[in-house]
Amino acid sequence: MTRYIFITGGVVSSLGKGLAAAALGALLQARGFRVRLRKLDPYLNVDPGTMSPIQHGEVFVTDDGAETDLDLGHYERFTGVPARRSDNATTGRIYSEVIARERRGDYLGATVQVIPHVTDAIKAFIGADLDGEDFIICEIGGTVGDIEGLPFLEAIRQFGNEVGPDRALFIHVTLVPFLGAVGELKTKPTQHSVKELLSVGIQPALLLCRCESELPPLERNKIALFCNIKPERVISAQDVDTIYDVPVSYHREGFDTQVLEYFGLPAATPPGLDGWKQIVRRVRQPEGWVTIGIVGKYTAVIDSYKSLYEALIHGGIANNEGVIPRWIDSEVFEREDAAAHLEDVHGILVPGGFGERGAEGKIRAVQFARERKVPYFGICFGMQMAIIEAARNLAGLKGAGTTEFGPADDPVVGLMTEWLRGNMLERRRAGDDLGGTMRLGAYPCRLLANSRAGDIYGTDLVSERHRHRYEVNIHYKPILEEVGLRFSGMSPDGVLPEIVELPHHPWFLGVQFHPELKSKPFDPHPLFTSFIKAAIDQSRLV
Repeated sequence: MTRYIFITGGVVSSLGKGLAAAALGALLQARGFRVRLRKLDPYLNVDPGTMSPIQHGEVFVTDDGAETDLDLGHYERFTGVPARRSDNATTGRIYSEVIARERRGDYLGATVQVIPHVTDAIKAFIGADLDGEDFIICEIGGTVGDIEGLPFLEAIRQFGNEVGPDRALFIHVTLVPFLGAVGELKTKPTQHSVKELLSVGIQPALLLCRCESELPPLERNKIALFCNIKPERVISAQDVDTIYDVPVSYHREGFDTQVLEYFGLPAATPPGLDGWKQIVRRVRQPEGWVTIGIVGKYTAVIDSYKSLYEALIHGGIANNEGVIPRWIDSEVFEREDAAAHLEDVHGILVPGGFGERGAEGKIRAVQFARERKVPYFGICFGMQMAIIEAARNLAGLKGAGTTEFGPADDPVVGLMTEWLRGNMLERRRAGDDLGGTMRLGAYPCRLLANSRAGDIYGTDLVSERHRHRYEVNIHYKPILEEVGLRFSGMSPDGVLPEIVELPHHPWFLGVQFHPELKSKPFDPHPLFTSFIKAAIDQSRLV
């Protein structure tokens, strides 16, 4: 029997609902249950694919090619359960489906309304594409009281009534702020948030209260009294220094125990959390530290590179090394010497991105890494900039560029117009919509024998997730190989370059895909593990 857990948030945004969902999923897994995590986002975009990373954070891509919310990355990293297209829905997607059905006449002439048509579509999403999981944990984006979220709250209220209280649990995440001026924790924001939730017919059975320190018994009992909740189900969710301590911390506070007791399930036997504790120890007490310069264009908002940051941490965990990220706006290198910012880093990473802004700065970062023999890792756009740098400075093609920015004398990177996805030929045109029209999702890559990439992976065929519109132009491959660049990973049909490397460099690798999306604390991605190992070696030379 599948049980459903709905997680809402109140008072302010960014309280950590996604991490709470991911941590609860990990705790239930540790107790032997099968879990699946989902996200309902109230914004009108069909998906986050066309949203600015500076506004929304990174776009997390699934194996089946969905552009989804970054919280799905937390879900995968904490539980290891691959996310699917069916695990993230937005208002835009729901309304698109409802309107399409109306146009087809599926509603048989009925007046289409939020209730029941939109709410029915949301409920259908919640219960679709399941595979016998014990728990479905569904996070509702936004904050209670937002007008955009009302249809979703109504839908989960209906869903809870339909399946019954023995199969549906509502958890509300709130803030209990500490006012330094008076030296007190304030419970009133939580009371008001629960009151707002009650106004739409939802009584939370468990509160997760975000606070800077332990929630004292007096405040806990006060919240329980005014919110009509048992005191033991008012859970203190304290700030922690690493997100990988969240499952351990929440279990210590009784979070998973109270969830199981609500459903009448046995909770006496504690979950096995030794693995999580070992991860936390490695993060807190590494043998040493390396500094990685991350040269990007969205560095003002670090959530733009959330999976990337976590993958670097995972690479450090695999090497028992701490990673210090140095976030550098690539536009700086268009005004200043790269050495001023990169002289003392132990590795340089250029991540993905879109658009011309900051591109020349990324190329200069690539040049610095190549010439100074500093370990270099280029991801997606970072690989393309490495190709352009090699074409200009090694092959003498001074007009080398990408058609993403307009016509180029030597278009070593160009718009991809067709490619194979399995047995299907997909085509794109320059004037197509931006949303959902890239090469998205998992694609195979065949590795060259006796290459660095092949040695790192330890196999000759891998599958990695993509998100890009432009490809390295295969016609320039012979010219680039003549000057030392090695194409060590190609699509199985030999048409699309996937990995390039410099064999005589300590560690220089560019990949067209996004390996960070598949890295997990218990299963660090081999490319990040190898990159951090190269950075450690570099640190010993300095």
